[in-house]
This record gives sequence, structure tokens and C-alpha cells, in this order.
Amino acid sequence: MDTVVLPSEAVLELAALSGRHLPLLRQWVAGRPEAGVPRALLAWAEADGLGEEELKAQMAGAFEAAKAENGRAASLVYGLFLALLRQHRLAAEHLLRHFADYPGDEVAGLMLGVFHASGDPALQRAGEALVERQYRLMGPQSWAWASWLSWVRAEQGRPQEAVALSEHALGLFPRSGAAVHARAHADHDLGAGVESVARLDGWLAANPEAVQLRHLNWHAALQSIAVGDFPEARRRADEVLLRSDVGMRAATNWRLLLAGQCPARLSEPDHVRELLAAPGGMADTLHTFNLALALACESQVEDLQRLAVTAEGDERAAFREVVAPVVRALACVCAGAPGRAVALLEPLADGLEGLGGVRVEREIVQDTLARALAETGRGERAAALLEDRLTRRTHHRYEDLLLAARPAAGLPAPRPATAVPAAFAR
Repeated sequence: MDTVVLPSEAVLELAALSGRHLPLLRQWVAGRPEAGVPRALLAWAEADGLGEEELKAQMAGAFEAAKAENGRAASLVYGLFLALLRQHRLAAEHLLRHFADYPGDEVAGLMLGVFHASGDPALQRAGEALVERQYRLMGPQSWAWASWLSWVRAEQGRPQEAVALSEHALGLFPRSGAAVHARAHADHDLGAGVESVARLDGWLAANPEAVQLRHLNWHAALQSIAVGDFPEARRRADEVLLRSDVGMRAATNWRLLLAGQCPARLSEPDHVRELLAAPGGMADTLHTFNLALALACESQVEDLQRLAVTAEGDERAAFREVVAPVVRALACVCAGAPGRAVALLEPLADGLEGLGGVRVEREIVQDTLARALAETGRGERAAALLEDRLTRRTHHRYEDLLLAARPAAGLPAPRPATAVPAAFAR
């Protein structure tokens, strides 16, 4: 079948994550109100500001319109609908069929994140293979597929290839936030440190409306933690991350706490409890894990224990076999029982892929295990666990602190509350 090209500037900017897409999408919808794809993409872009019922209604209307157009439009909108409902496994399986029928479809590439969000290692590998095939099909002139393949290579632990693809994509289209994000993942593996921070800040200064502004700042905070610039990591988290950024905030603070450092502003336990109890609070493994990390940052041991019991009773294997022991281990670390945390985490090994997300997100579980091993006097085992990181990266300050021997007394107490930064109050 013929390959598919980007149909509009609106989709180009949406694929780039440039932040310039909303006015263009609205113009597209106004100019073609009978078309389903532009309506669905606008709902996709505005989803964070829509209630669940409103989102479902908009997507249902877009799907009916798309069905009246053609098969590709209907397939695209159906995939977007599944992804927005966090039906990641169904969305990933649908995308495999979609690309078989409509190879090279760069609009459908917007949904590629569902493969890793599925928490299914087989689907994750299938998604990576799909991106490789689409890049070969579309060729190096496609900056979008070059950007997405760069992300795949970073996730596969091939950072040098990821860097080359990212630079190629940015050479074709400097506003490609997808390429910048992929480079941030590669920089994390390479230990680019202050160079990575400068690169991210430079791109964000040129693209202040970028969709991933807060997420890329989170990557910069991780680089600051890695090189031991803990005040800068706290500053960035407090000034850029919002109250709603519970996962990124928790992932920053737990790393700081594991290294014996004061955290940035913490999420309120009541807010985290509300998120867990809300519809979709346990819709996927990564979201649940991030909320567990937020509870751990406040040493909410009882909440963690209750969450572990809930996960153990879940019908989904990933919750029972991965989420539950990880959450129990977090509770043990908070309670000053690192030996029990080690016993829970060591058997998981490669099974951590069941948490979903990407390696930089799951790596924090390995960090927790390393810290627990060090606190139980098994420093050599902890060093062996981190050997790949210690030999591949060019800086080791954070890992050095994870491996440092100190008494097993749980995590440091949170720092006293200070005035709420304006960004956090939004």
C-alpha cells in the first residue's frame, strides 16, 4: 500500500511536541468540522483539561465522523480513543494492525508510547521492531521516524546510535521535541551531566512553548542529581514542576532521599490518596508505582502496605507479581527494614519491565535495591548491581552515595515546609 505522509502543518507541530500545534489544530477543525481525525487530535491535545465524560463524548463524535470518511481515519481515531482511555495493551495491539494496513503513518506515530505503557515486554519489543520497520520504510528524510527510532535506541541501551539519530532529526527539523527527549534519555545513560543540562536549557529557551517543558526539566534535574548538584535539582523541581506532576516530583525526591539528601517540595499525602482512589488511579502499573513513590517520599508506611495488599489482589499479573513486591519494599525501606526490602526486590531482576514506562523510570527500583544492600553491609553486591552504570557513565556521584555505608535508619526526614513556589501552586 502507499505510505502515508503528514497531512497538515498542525500534525507536524503535534508530532514535534513543539507547543505550536493548538492554534493550527483549531483552525483545521474549524475548516473541516465534518472530519474525524482533526477533531480527535484536538481532543488528544487538550485531554489534560477535559473531564472524562467530555473527553469520551468528543472522541465518540470524532469516531463516528471518521467512520464516514475512510478506513484509515476510523482506525486512527479508534487508536487515539483507546490510548486516551489508558487501554494501553488494546491500543498497542491495534497499532500493530494499523501499521500493517497503513505503513509509515506518521500521525499514528503519535501513539507509540502505548507499547511501553502496556507493561508487556512482548508488546514493548514489538513496538520497537515496528519503529525500526517504519524508519526503514520512510527513510532518513523523515525526521519524525528518526526521532522515534532515536528514542527506541536509547531505550535499548544503544545511546551512541540514539545521539546520532537525534542529531539527524534535529538537523532536519530543529523543533523536534521528540528528538530532544530521546537525546535526554541517551544523555542519562552516557552521563552527559552539565552538558546535557545546557543542551536542554538551550533548546527550551528557543522553544518555550514545548509540550514537554516540565518533563525535559525533570530530565535536567536527574542530570543534576547524577553529578551531585543537589541544590540545582531541588530548585528546578520546585520552580518548574506543578502540583499535578506527582510522578516526576516523586521520582526526583526519592532519588534525593536515597542519596541522603534533602528533597524538594513533596506531594501532599492526601492528594496522593485522592489520585489513587480516583477513576484510573490504578489504571496502569507505572502510574500506580509513581503514586507509591510519592507516598514513600513522605514515609507513609501504612498507605504503602494497604496499596500492596490491593495490588496483590489485582487480576492483572503485573500488579500482583511486580507492583505489589515493589510497593512492599518501599514500605520496608521507609520503616528501616532494608534487609526485607532486599528479599523482596532481588528476585524481580528483569521482571521490572512489568512496571511499564522506560528504563530511566524503572532504574529507581534498582537504586532502591542498591541502597538497601549497602545498608545491610552488602556493598560488593550493591556495586555489582550498578557495575554497568558505573562503567558506562562518565560521572558517579549519585551512584557513589547509593553505595556509601551508613547506618540502617530509614530515609532522612523531609525538610521543613517553605512557602509554596508560584509554579507549584498552579
